Amino acid sequence: MQRLIPFLLSLAMLAGCASPPPLSSAPPPALFADAAFAPPSEPIGSDALFALSPAMRAHLHSPAFTALLRSKGLERGLIEALYSKNELKLDYDASVTRNAADTYAARAGNCLSLVIMTAAFARELGMTVRFQAVDADDTWSRDGSLVLVAAHVNIALGHRKPGGLLYDESADRELVVDFLPPPDAARFRTRELDDTELVALFHNNRAAEALVRGRIDDAYWWARAAVAGNPAGATAYNTLGVIYQRHGQPALAERAYRAALERAPENLVTMQNLAPLLAQLGRPEEARALAQRAAAIQPVPPFHYFDQGVAAMKRGDFDAARTLFEREVRRAPYNDEFHFWLALAHLRLGDAAQARAQLAQAVDTSTRRDVRDAYSAKLAHLRQLGSGWSRIH
Repeated sequence: MQRLIPFLLSLAMLAGCASPPPLSSAPPPALFADAAFAPPSEPIGSDALFALSPAMRAHLHSPAFTALLRSKGLERGLIEALYSKNELKLDYDASVTRNAADTYAARAGNCLSLVIMTAAFARELGMTVRFQAVDADDTWSRDGSLVLVAAHVNIALGHRKPGGLLYDESADRELVVDFLPPPDAARFRTRELDDTELVALFHNNRAAEALVRGRIDDAYWWARAAVAGNPAGATAYNTLGVIYQRHGQPALAERAYRAALERAPENLVTMQNLAPLLAQLGRPEEARALAQRAAAIQPVPPFHYFDQGVAAMKRGDFDAARTLFEREVRRAPYNDEFHFWLALAHLRLGDAAQARAQLAQAVDTSTRRDVRDAYSAKLAHLRQLGSGWSRIH
């Protein structure tokens, strides 16, 4: 992902930090600056986050839905009814975080949206629901001058006997539903998230998405809601710091970043945001020390080899570009942009077969519907025409 500053901790599958939150129960004093921002252009909050729409209720009581619950059991029947290609046909789209009803209406959502909608149906059916943060490697992406970091969440479903015990009296019989699971997902540790944490993640995602769209006032109000709703979590403080920095309020940005580091001292994204801000504020020694601390945790930053590869492409060194893109793909095999540029390097080197293979990987790993469509169109052209950088670039 892009190394442009500031970083923004966000998620298509936002999970926050995997370490236990500290005891702080209120945001630091003088952290908010409501008067500096225009009123939001949309309602801010989560009152209807898990609410079922009339269409959802109708679907829930449809003959096909109830037949699946009867034949497959509650947990597996629910998942098949929602995600089978023969049923609702929901599509994965990382561009927007929606509440349950909007996800159902759009027939698309990112990981957090799908978790929320699944939980809404499950709770309506009387099932038990547990949200989990998965301690897997974060996924980095970028949009313009923002670097986005996506952590991972999933959901565990169970149901209770009339006496109140979990089915089979064992939590081991819960069904864990993981949208876009990482490789070897079963080996990763998980941490349970309560509703407060999940709602804060929803608010933080909406803040990130508003910021990407240039709606900085809306971004502020969503981030404020995330901090106020879960003051012990670190993620939203970082997002608030990015917003303040973009809004020309460096002192408040530093205060927000410091609050994030108090709650998650090893938060790499916040360190990488705060270090250049300290340099901007005329404190080079503090900035250097923090940058060195971040570099010790992550010696080679995301997009390092990718940016070098793009530079190699521009100077016509396609063999070097291919090698650099391959290194980045090995580090981040689910980043569609890396596969796409590796396809371009192969094409420039005359290897149309490898170009098609990498472009197919770009289609498979993209988490946005519009980008998948664009890659698919390029792949179709490449398959039909067989060659030509200019034809697919």
